[in-house]
Amino acid sequence: MNLSFHTILFLAYTIPNIYIFLRILKLFIKKELSVWYIIIYLLVAAIYPVSNSIPEGSSLTTPLELVTGYLLPFYLYLFLSLLLFDILLLTNRLIKIVSPEKLKSRAVRKISLGAILFVSLATVIGGIINFNTIRSSEYRIEIPAGKSTLKHLRIAFVADFHLQERTGINFVRRFAEKIKAIEPDIMIFGGDIIEGDNDDGNVKEHESILKGIQTKYGVYSVLGNHEYYAGQDKGSFFDNSGIKVLCDNLVVFDSSFTLAGRYDSHFSQRKSVIDLLSSASESLPLILVDHRPTEIDEVSATRTYIQLSGHTHNGQLFPINLITRRVYQLSWGHMKKGNTHFFVTSGIRLWGPPVRTTGKSEIMVIDVDFTGS
Repeated sequence: MNLSFHTILFLAYTIPNIYIFLRILKLFIKKELSVWYIIIYLLVAAIYPVSNSIPEGSSLTTPLELVTGYLLPFYLYLFLSLLLFDILLLTNRLIKIVSPEKLKSRAVRKISLGAILFVSLATVIGGIINFNTIRSSEYRIEIPAGKSTLKHLRIAFVADFHLQERTGINFVRRFAEKIKAIEPDIMIFGGDIIEGDNDDGNVKEHESILKGIQTKYGVYSVLGNHEYYAGQDKGSFFDNSGIKVLCDNLVVFDSSFTLAGRYDSHFSQRKSVIDLLSSASESLPLILVDHRPTEIDEVSATRTYIQLSGHTHNGQLFPINLITRRVYQLSWGHMKKGNTHFFVTSGIRLWGPPVRTTGKSEIMVIDVDFTGS
């Protein structure tokens, strides 16, 4: 039985909501207020399914999507807080730290509900602040120079911008200013840069800001799954932004290094990593960009010294990051396997709720020193 993504998301929303609804009703709501509680809870809980059922282009779409973006993580942490509270109640029943009579008192129940709501709300607010704060992660590695005349290369790497109408112009400006301050030799985007099409509200302004990024070796990108969904492999966004797209091809920078970029696995014409790199010079250091970090074993067996990836968002919301750690050999950060340094960024922005409780809105800065052996 194959379930669609939206069906899975709906079930993941509905089942915890039933638990939240029933537990709050049983533990904290007076009988005389139960009808009001039921009405209010159901109205608020209905916002997400209603927002999914409204046709695109409706005047209600944007405000409902905005509310839903904060409501979904709030329900996640409300569910986890209530689950923890129930575990504490069960533990107390076993070891009897607090008497049952005291736990049932109205004062204790009010304090408990207030604490649960506060923790859930504070977590979401912290996640909003974290999401809107751009941070750099700095790494320094050494790779063999081969016949390269280069001694040092500074790479600025970013993925998962998911630019769309709602992406604030100020955020993109702050990003461009930080890149300018970093002074990279090359700027590389790791896919999922554009979410919609070129007619979306702020995208023209986004293109103009990104076009202002200048580096010694230029600005390059690969395509991610969201470019595939939006048809941006045929769009003009990258041309308008001054970004050169690598679609299963290589660029050789004089006698310095080779940069290769792969199609995302959604694209049927994607080459195997062996076929893609077969024409690469054996005498120059090779840097590979692949949106998803899914072929680490295969890449580590090639002559690739650096691979740059994104896509995972480092799970975005706790505890989803625990799942991505199981799915990917490297879901965030740096790892060396064989002779290959793998880097996976948590992304500069996100798809979905504008809340990040794991990882950071990240620019990876990688200083590469070329050694003589």
